[in-house]
Amino acid sequence: MTVQTEFARRSPIRDMERHIHGGLGKGNLGVLASPKGVGKTACLVHIATDKLFQDKPVIHVSYASRVDYIITWYEDIFREIAGALAAEPPLEVHDEVVKNRVIMNFKQEGTRTEQILKSLEAMITMGRFAADTVIIDGYDFSLSRPEDLVKFREFAGRLGLEIWFSASLRGEGPFWNAAGTPFLLEDFLPAIDVLITLHAEPDHVRLRVVKDRDYPAAGVLPLKLDPKTLLIA
Repeated sequence: MTVQTEFARRSPIRDMERHIHGGLGKGNLGVLASPKGVGKTACLVHIATDKLFQDKPVIHVSYASRVDYIITWYEDIFREIAGALAAEPPLEVHDEVVKNRVIMNFKQEGTRTEQILKSLEAMITMGRFAADTVIIDGYDFSLSRPEDLVKFREFAGRLGLEIWFSASLRGEGPFWNAAGTPFLLEDFLPAIDVLITLHAEPDHVRLRVVKDRDYPAAGVLPLKLDPKTLLIA
């Protein structure tokens, strides 16, 4: 059994998939929402790395001014995987994983959604990078409109992609309505297929499924994030 196969079998993402009816699925949009610094990027990188170990190419879109910390997250999670498997994956495995990942950087203000989607499509078609999943990190929903998210969802359906967003909830709160949906995302909810919120506890970060398409939401997941490293424990 290869390192990739063993990780895919034992990945904690399998637990998440079981609680959202097999995973996000192509043509669908997922959102991870929490206040800043709770672990959204770490979760997105876990999801991306799981795809990479299954030989499924990933485009990671960052709206941050710097992307070096994104690369650091990938390296940290790769080392975490090595530790979990009690083996050091050979350099070839690392290089094989990395070659299936593209990181793109955009500035959200002044850039229309159509421009972003055109750049992504050019990478996938003209660049011949057959992406399975697109990660969109640092997207500011307060600068967006529900119709922008609809365009992302239509794009996902047309190209057969899974798209995962992070949503940062700013300010002091309260952040959630009675149903557990972030106030920030209420108008966007119809275009979101899976919504997972992250909540900081004293000794862990818990994940809660708030929306799972038309299925009853599973509630709190069995996954936890280490509050110090923000890696899935």
